[in-house]
Amino acid sequence: MGSIAKKGLQQYLLQLQQHPLRTKAITAGVLSAISDIVAQKITGIQKLQVRRLLLKVLFGVAYLGPFGHFLHLLLDKLFKGKRDKSTVAKKVLLEQITSSPWNNLLFMVYYGLVIEKRPWIQVKSNIKREYPKVQYTAWAFWPVVGWVNHLYVPLQLRVIFHSIIACCWGIFLNLRARSMVLKKA
Repeated sequence: MGSIAKKGLQQYLLQLQQHPLRTKAITAGVLSAISDIVAQKITGIQKLQVRRLLLKVLFGVAYLGPFGHFLHLLLDKLFKGKRDKSTVAKKVLLEQITSSPWNNLLFMVYYGLVIEKRPWIQVKSNIKREYPKVQYTAWAFWPVVGWVNHLYVPLQLRVIFHSIIACCWGIFLNLRARSMVLKKA
């Protein structure tokens, strides 16, 4: 069994080297699926909501994977590949004041408008109420992840590391979005 896992990992790393954007996009989609399935089960949804699941996969493949790919390339270019603690602190700070608020806001808009098909006025109201809580929680959680990612993880694996952690974060966001819906009902 160990050799199958080892071969699978080797093949994955080869795909990551040969087709980094595609591999990161597919990985983000798969992890988005896992995150949504877990969130659906935790919230007590009995029958898997396939439409919702596919829309979450689409978000992962079309946005999360590519965004992470280009963000990490840009950060590495801006900071000339440096990984000293001062540079890592700057990278984490830049990430937290730019991509973190944007990603959380975009997810909440996408979830409300596309996944749940709610009218903009309702989505806007829910974001106004819930977004600060989500973002403050993100600022308590993601800087540690960013620090570890930028300091210890090689550039080609940063999006993958981030995506694995984001799988858990996605469960939190799903539960937060679900609680917004339950409050309205």
